[in-house]
Amino acid sequence: MTQNLIAKNMSDKAVVRWSVLILIALTMFFSHLFIDILSPLKTQLETTVNWNSTIFGAYASSEYFLNVFAGFLIFAGVILDRMGVRFTAILSGSLMVVGALIKVFALSEMFNTSGGWLFNLLDSEAFPASAKLACVGFAIFGCGSEMAGVTVSRIIVKWFRGKEMALAMGLEMALARFSVFVVFWVSPWISQYFSYDKYLRVQSPVIFALILLCIGLILYIVYGFLDRQLDKQLAEQEAEAGEEKEEPFRFSDLKLIFANRIFWIVALLCVLYYSAIFPFQKFATEMLRSNIHMPAEEASHVFSLFPLGAMVITPVIGLYIDYKGKGASMLIIGAVMMFVCHLTFALFPFEMFEYHTRVIVAMTSIVVLGISFSLVPAALWPALPKIIDEKVLGSAYSAIFFIQNIGLMSVPIIIGRILDITNVGVRPEDPKDYLIPMLIFSSFGVAAFLLGFVLKRVDKKMGYGLELPNKVKE
Repeated sequence: MTQNLIAKNMSDKAVVRWSVLILIALTMFFSHLFIDILSPLKTQLETTVNWNSTIFGAYASSEYFLNVFAGFLIFAGVILDRMGVRFTAILSGSLMVVGALIKVFALSEMFNTSGGWLFNLLDSEAFPASAKLACVGFAIFGCGSEMAGVTVSRIIVKWFRGKEMALAMGLEMALARFSVFVVFWVSPWISQYFSYDKYLRVQSPVIFALILLCIGLILYIVYGFLDRQLDKQLAEQEAEAGEEKEEPFRFSDLKLIFANRIFWIVALLCVLYYSAIFPFQKFATEMLRSNIHMPAEEASHVFSLFPLGAMVITPVIGLYIDYKGKGASMLIIGAVMMFVCHLTFALFPFEMFEYHTRVIVAMTSIVVLGISFSLVPAALWPALPKIIDEKVLGSAYSAIFFIQNIGLMSVPIIIGRILDITNVGVRPEDPKDYLIPMLIFSSFGVAAFLLGFVLKRVDKKMGYGLELPNKVKE
């Protein structure tokens, strides 16, 4: 399809395409909020429903279990390329709601005190029934959440190609990052409000997030009407121009993805960046409580600053890349910032300084870490349409999410197990030793820094244009 045709449709209307972005970005905001809704409550989960660090790590990784071991994300990409964004968006929203419902039930008093056959079958001293069923729900939710992430990326490419694509992706992810700020304030507040009941204390924030996911599903349905109208316009324009329709997707077309060397570099960069951030969020409150020696609720509020830098910087970076380029260079800068921040929490002698100094250092590191992560959506995701054929773009995003999910699933398990091994005999309410986990997170930044140089070198040699602007000059 030619650029001239694209310029005549709904996506050329700024009000319409930015309205589309708002619809899909809000749903992703709700999804990310649900992902971290229990993160500020790790200590409470350990004291009330017997989830130790190993169990919590397994729970955190369960979000990605079906995506990795059942290969669901690969199927999600094929579904996206064959069925289109409308069908895939509504399917992903439905899966998120179903998974959230199961997780709410797993934390309910009814399930935990029923004594029925299901409870007896699932329950064990090493791994409580509530954790097992929560993992099942989180795994189903994870299928929908990751499918939604792929679909949203594809939607933005569809509506913003040749326009403000990096800015749009940056704004969408900035709003998603804002969920971290919200969840690390709202989740402890809701939990405290229902503190009179130990089950409601951990269940009520999840119920709140479930309600938002239902709203998100409705927003996806609304988006479907706009997308249907756009497809109708595109079909009419193709018929008027006498253009042949694009060849349909075939499974053999996947070789266009996996035979592409730079695809694997981009995929590995995603694994390193996301593995250094999302698993860290699950343990951040307890890490701050241990390193800075602050109350859990205050530690949650301090970490809520994480997205603030990203919210401000991500759209700016996206706008700069749209008009000036330098996407690969931004990734290298982000890797350095990520490494420094994690290493600060690993090696900075907090105990040698007064409390307010420790808090300032922690807050600064967290904000800078958020800024470093803002470079990923603004620089990396808009690069994929430059290196991958349009008809397999959905599968390419899915393949990257699949590879990324391997890291996101593995890292929380490793971190949780290391915490239990290095903190034998430490009570749940006492500070834990986070040295080795933070060194592991730091190592991801070093690897991403080196791989960023490889990406820049390959781009220069092959001429993909990753350092060039996204905006097409009129």
